[in-house]
Amino acid sequence: MAEVMIAIGASAGGIEALVRLVGGLPANLQAAVTVVVHVPSTATSALPRILNRAGPLPAAQAIDGDSIESGQIYVAAPGHHLLVMPGRLRVTRGPRENGHRPAIDTLFTSTASAFGRNAIGVVLSGANNDGALGLAAIKAAGGIAVVQDPADALVSEMPRSARDAVAADHVAPAAELGPLLASLVARQFATQEAGSMSGERNDLDDAEVQADKAAMETGDRSDQPSMLTCPDCGGVLWELGSDKLLHYRCHVGHAYSAEVLQLEQASALETALWTAVRALDESASLARRLAHRARGRGLDRAAARFAEQALEHERRAAIVLELVKSPSSARPESE
Repeated sequence: MAEVMIAIGASAGGIEALVRLVGGLPANLQAAVTVVVHVPSTATSALPRILNRAGPLPAAQAIDGDSIESGQIYVAAPGHHLLVMPGRLRVTRGPRENGHRPAIDTLFTSTASAFGRNAIGVVLSGANNDGALGLAAIKAAGGIAVVQDPADALVSEMPRSARDAVAADHVAPAAELGPLLASLVARQFATQEAGSMSGERNDLDDAEVQADKAAMETGDRSDQPSMLTCPDCGGVLWELGSDKLLHYRCHVGHAYSAEVLQLEQASALETALWTAVRALDESASLARRLAHRARGRGLDRAAARFAEQALEHERRAAIVLELVKSPSSARPESE
């Protein structure tokens, strides 16, 4: 079993950075490497093949129950979380975190639990801030936080969020990260015993979620429910964390940072507005149809009433459509 774990998270623009990082790792690396890259759940990932060509270490898609071996790269499967446990990996379909499955925070927090001070977390290019909370967990467990220099990242928001939220131990361009990680493993972790190996994590902190439910049922939960609802299931979101790493989780386990939750709300609002436009257009069309039928039957007053309704629905649809198209209602863009 590997004594050191390097957990890497990337999103938009992260493949290029990941290739450069892996290209700088040595063939005799005395650590295992796990990788989460945000991909659609229906995608077929070519990442293991890409990483196999990028450097000397073998890369493969993680399989549930895989033993953790040094010198091996384990890649999260699309649509599945990758969790690190003492001596083995778990591949699960637990609740989404920050709208993603696989999620970087899930990988990082489980790595912190399983490897403690022998954990190294690396945040690469990406949008939003998945990974910041997990990187903080690695730091709190005594591990090392590494962040790609935001100025070097194709999409800077994710590494910038991680750097700002966590006192990163190292910030460097992607091309320098491979040698840096090899140096960290050789200098600081090669002779250490794996730390924090006492407890195992179930599927996406299932035990923690069940404990939260029990605390809510008995009125013992110290956190406060927010006025917000979960975009995935509609349940109440509980407000957790500090001002710097504010995040939310519902009682079934869906989790969001404050920034990602804001994006999800903007997306839901846009969907609702488009639904309203469609409903008003359909109502106007039906009213015009009824007006035509009424005129054909000589019911002029009814026809006039339906025609007036059609105009009113069209007027409201135009107002809502203007709201949808206005810059102020647009979904916030990533940097």
